[in-house]
Amino acid sequence: MAAFALLLSDFLVSFMWVWSGVLIKIFVYNFLDLGHAPIGEVIKCSLSILNMFFFAFLAKLTKGGAYNPLTVLSSAISGDFGRFLFTVGARIPTQIVGSITGVRFIIATFPEIGLGPRLNVDIHRGALTEGLLTFAIVTISLGLARKIPGSFFMKTWISSVSKLALHILGSDLTGGCMNPASVLGWAYARGDHITKEHILVYWLAPVEATLLAVWTFKLVFPQKEEKAVSKTKSE
Repeated sequence: MAAFALLLSDFLVSFMWVWSGVLIKIFVYNFLDLGHAPIGEVIKCSLSILNMFFFAFLAKLTKGGAYNPLTVLSSAISGDFGRFLFTVGARIPTQIVGSITGVRFIIATFPEIGLGPRLNVDIHRGALTEGLLTFAIVTISLGLARKIPGSFFMKTWISSVSKLALHILGSDLTGGCMNPASVLGWAYARGDHITKEHILVYWLAPVEATLLAVWTFKLVFPQKEEKAVSKTKSE
């Protein structure tokens, strides 16, 4: 029952996430009619940070509901094999279905909204960009979980500003997505979700970067338990 509740949370949160980004753009560009003016960009960035706080609160409320496969994958790598299988075989597919469903509803409601992020550089530069952005945000998230284990506001603030900054850095190249599920939702709507560019840039590169970030973090910052065991053996 707990597993089903978590999958349902993943679906709903993923559905809501793709909607939230579109609604922020509609509010700033259409409702406020600010276009790409500096004040419009400031408002959009502020709303994006508030939006990430909201979804961080939803994650606590749903006891782990997530919209990003990389988030659940990075934690599953450190867990047992059963948890890893549940994440790869159930949670990530559920997030993908939630994102695809959300995008389909968005296009049906706002057909003029466009079709999401696109690759604006060559495939190798795009893969490198998404990989570096993902490596950075996963490393930051792991560091926050280790150094600030109890402060919800501080962790969410640092994480949100970091995600926004990295998104802006990569927005003109790949969209700065760092979220394979939401990108797949838009790619599925365009019909290019099984192309080499999409798989390599938005799936393979971020997943490899996530694995590398987790393993690098473990190597540089071993857990205290592991340190204690190694110290005992040396004695």
